[in-house]
Amino acid sequence: MALSPCFSPLVFLFLIVGCVARPFYPLPSKEAEGIRKPLQTSRPYNIAHRGSNGEIPEETAPAYQRAIEEGADFIETDILSSKDGVLISFHDVTLDDTTDILQHKEFANRKRTYEVQGTNTTGFFTVDFTIKELKSLRVKQRYPFRDQQYNGKFTIITFEEYIAIALDAPRVVGIYPEIKNPVFINEHVKWPGGKRFEDKFVETLKKYGYKGSYLSKEWLAQPAFIQSFAPTSLIYVSNQTDLPKIFLIDDVTVPTQDTNQSYWEITSDSYFQYIKQYVEGIGPWKDTVVPVKDNYELTPTDLVARAHAHNLQVHPYTFRNENQFLHFNFHQDPYQEYAYWIHEIGVDGIFTDFTGSLNNYQEWTSQSSNDSDSSASKLLHKIALLVNSYERV
Repeated sequence: MALSPCFSPLVFLFLIVGCVARPFYPLPSKEAEGIRKPLQTSRPYNIAHRGSNGEIPEETAPAYQRAIEEGADFIETDILSSKDGVLISFHDVTLDDTTDILQHKEFANRKRTYEVQGTNTTGFFTVDFTIKELKSLRVKQRYPFRDQQYNGKFTIITFEEYIAIALDAPRVVGIYPEIKNPVFINEHVKWPGGKRFEDKFVETLKKYGYKGSYLSKEWLAQPAFIQSFAPTSLIYVSNQTDLPKIFLIDDVTVPTQDTNQSYWEITSDSYFQYIKQYVEGIGPWKDTVVPVKDNYELTPTDLVARAHAHNLQVHPYTFRNENQFLHFNFHQDPYQEYAYWIHEIGVDGIFTDFTGSLNNYQEWTSQSSNDSDSSASKLLHKIALLVNSYERV
C-alpha cells in the first residue's frame, strides 16, 4: 500500500515533538547507583522548613521524604537532646504541642517548669526523657487548620536518622540542622568527658562525612549549613568545622539567648563585619526584613543590602501558603510572595513549609526552563515550515 506523500514528514514531526516533551535521560530515582543529580546553585535555595510540614507533621521522616520528592534543595531541622544524650530532630524543648505525650499516663509525673531563654516554661521537656521513651511517643500536626490525618502515625527521629534521609535521597540534597537552645541543653544534659552539646553536634556531622567550606568540592558532595540563634555556639563550632554557618535573627524585641544582645546590635554594620569571620550568612525572620502593619508589608529595610555588602547570604524564614500567614499585599497568592522576595528583595534562600509550591514557582519561572522552551518552540517552528514546504511540492 502506497504511503501518503505527507505521511513521513508528519510522523517525523510527531517523533520530534515526543522527543522534546520527554528527554532520553532517566528520572533521578532511575539513575545508576552512585550517580546523583548535583545540588543546584543557580537560584535561591529551597529550604524545607522542618520538612514539608505544611502537609505532614513536622520533623518526621515522611515530612522530609515528601520535601525531597517536591524538590527541596535542603531539608531543615532543629537539633535537641534526650535525657541520655541522644541528639534528636525536634523543634520545641517541650513535647506538649506536637506529640501525644498527654495520652501517656505513665509520664504524667514528668511535668516540669524550667527557665528557657529568660522565661519560666511549664511542660514535658525532651531532656527529661530517654531516647527509648521519646520513641514511644507519636508526632502530631502543630496547626489545627492543616491536614490531621497523619497524627499519631510517626515517631520522633534522631539526628542520625535525619541525616540518613538526605544521604539516601536519589539526588544530592543538603541538610540544614540548627543548634537549638544550646544554653538550655547544656544546662540539663551532660556528656562524658565534659563535652558540650555543640561538640556532639559536630561529631555527628563528621561521622557522616560532612565537611568543607561553602561551594568546595567536599561541600557540594554533601551540602550542609549549620544554623543557630546563639552566636557563641556558631563561633565555638567554627573552630571544629569549616562547614558554612548561618546566624539566625529573631524579632526586633528578642535578644540573643546566649549573649543578651539586642536586634539592633546584631544587625549593625559593625557586628556584621565581626560575625562574617564565622558565618556565611544570616537567617532573619522575614517581618524584620520587610516590616508589617495591619497585615500589609511596608517599605523594606536595608537589612538585605547591608548583609550583601558584607558578603553575607540572607535566608529569611518562614514562608507559609495559608491565608493566616500571607500578607494582604499578595492577595492570598504564595507565588506573588515568592516573586517579591526573590526578585525584588533579592534573598539567597527561603525557609518554607510548602516546598512543592516554591519548587513549582522556581521551575516555572527559571531562565533555563524559558530558554529550553524557547529553543523547542523554534525547532518545531522550523520543522513546520519544512513540512508545509514539502506539502506544497
